[in-house]
Amino acid sequence: MGQPRTGGSPYTARMTYLLHYAPDNASLIIRLALEHRGVAYTTALVDRSARAQETAEYRKINPTGLIPALETPQGTLFETGAILLWLADRHGGLGPAPHDAARGDFLKWFFFAANTVHPVLRMMFYPEKYTQGSAAGLRAGLVVQLKSGFAHLDAVAAGGEQWFGGESPTALDFYVACMLRWCALYPDDYDRGWFDLRATPALADLCQRLEQLPCVHRLQAAEDLGPTPFTRPRRATPPTGSAT
Repeated sequence: MGQPRTGGSPYTARMTYLLHYAPDNASLIIRLALEHRGVAYTTALVDRSARAQETAEYRKINPTGLIPALETPQGTLFETGAILLWLADRHGGLGPAPHDAARGDFLKWFFFAANTVHPVLRMMFYPEKYTQGSAAGLRAGLVVQLKSGFAHLDAVAAGGEQWFGGESPTALDFYVACMLRWCALYPDDYDRGWFDLRATPALADLCQRLEQLPCVHRLQAAEDLGPTPFTRPRRATPPTGSAT
């Protein structure tokens, strides 16, 4: 169980969340957001090496058997994008507020990352769940989609919008940086030479800026992500738990 963090949110004093996580999984995105906003939370490890995410006990928390899940005083949340938007609306500082003129543009690219790019990554990592044919053939097509998706996001990040790639990081920044990290590291059984962060220079700049943040430094220590978790990532070697 992790230790609670406190910080600047007006809700912090009366709310503590429980994050069900595994190191270097999608829970990393949520944890970065919580740390960045200084929101109080504790953690509960989901032991992937023991396939704990598939147990009946965990499915009572998240019936889909996926990580993360966030227990809150208002109920349990799952799905990475849903948790991030809930936290953004509850605590602020993770993207344009609902009344902000930039909210629509932020949402369309946020959901592009969550609903288009992230599912392609999941298929890339676990092709056996999605095809009875050639995993290599499926992955070859997925690489094309990933390159296209990141190229779109790179163009947006280069456009000078403050809600993505700007001076103040948002939920979209954390989401995309983590996905870029995973492209460089996973899967074990496929040539990852297709991925080159330099091909998306605006996203590379975003990753470099995020590495200077205190919230990233804290997660580097907590999950042992290495000194350059986004620009030159290495496999996590956490003291407890497993990324796969």
